[in-house]
Amino acid sequence: MILIALLNIAIFQGVVLGIIILKSPIFKSKANKYLAYAIFSISISLLNFVLDDIGVYTNIPLLSFIDTIDSGFLFPVFIFLYVAHQIDRPIKKNRTIIWLFLPYLYSTILDVFEELTIITDLDTPYNFVLLFLNIIQILTILFFIPGILIYAFVLISYSKNTQEKRWLTHLWLLTVLLFGSWILTILSGIILEHDITPIMKILTVVVAFLIHWVSYFGIFKFRLAKDQEEIRALIHKRKNDSTADVVADLKLSKIHEAKKAESFTKEHSYFKKLEDLCTNHHIYRDSTLDRDKVAEMLGISTGYVSQLVNTATGDNFTTYINHYRVEAVKELILNSEFDNYSLLAIGLECGFSSKSTFHNAFKKIAGTTPNAYRKKYK
Repeated sequence: MILIALLNIAIFQGVVLGIIILKSPIFKSKANKYLAYAIFSISISLLNFVLDDIGVYTNIPLLSFIDTIDSGFLFPVFIFLYVAHQIDRPIKKNRTIIWLFLPYLYSTILDVFEELTIITDLDTPYNFVLLFLNIIQILTILFFIPGILIYAFVLISYSKNTQEKRWLTHLWLLTVLLFGSWILTILSGIILEHDITPIMKILTVVVAFLIHWVSYFGIFKFRLAKDQEEIRALIHKRKNDSTADVVADLKLSKIHEAKKAESFTKEHSYFKKLEDLCTNHHIYRDSTLDRDKVAEMLGISTGYVSQLVNTATGDNFTTYINHYRVEAVKELILNSEFDNYSLLAIGLECGFSSKSTFHNAFKKIAGTTPNAYRKKYK
């Protein structure tokens, strides 16, 4: 019962995730469309297992047509098409690519034919034909699926984006592991004539894990990384064009007040250097920035950095750096070029290390949440 419950959750999540990918403007793309179809095909496989396990096909024979949808041949095809479109290779425009669905069509027709032989109780000659057709199907499993997965791996090698290549390679490895186990299980069941149900149950759990993995890493983290990369490119372009550096001349009002109130001594020249590093070199974009790194840049001790910032601004080092980050986020939010990017991607690119750190710091400094700020000023 626990396994069935987990599978039902995985099926539901797969369907919802697929719909979100297809309909959401954030994830909507030609490549992601095939990823959604791949997730749907996995969900159908899981649904087949659940319906068969709880006896639905036995009690309601009319629903057995669902079992003829052999998504085992669909999933690798959709993964291949996803990779081809994601890498943007010429193969994606080749019209002959439709022939990749031929094994699925053949398998479906064969399943229907097998059902007819059972229903109509066809005689021995037809059974011989069925045996011959099953042999062809086994050969297709042995050569087609490995072949298309190898081709997908070749396409992945053309990716110039490190993050993209890592994500696609992980997805490919999980797919190979899944189908390698599936093929070996089926062949061992045929050759040794033993019950493969326990092994298939384990494989279904692996499939459920694959759906969860795709939903988190493939859709969220990879999209986030892509957003950060594009935001970084836009910032770099604006800087090179000298039109308006995204965070040029960002000055904290609190720092200004402190500077006016203080008569700077020789020590405060280091504070000016720190301001220059933040304003012109944007060191705050480094999410790992700490007092040690700043001390090394300025050639002073970490304790002196803390004393310098506290004296000049009245804030501790973290709050001082977060002021620059928040102002940078505000600047990007108000710029229409960044409207299509998530607030989290903008926050991470401006130097915050996590979602919680970003939201807490922004609310503390700006007095509102990033989302509320965007709605108010956009």
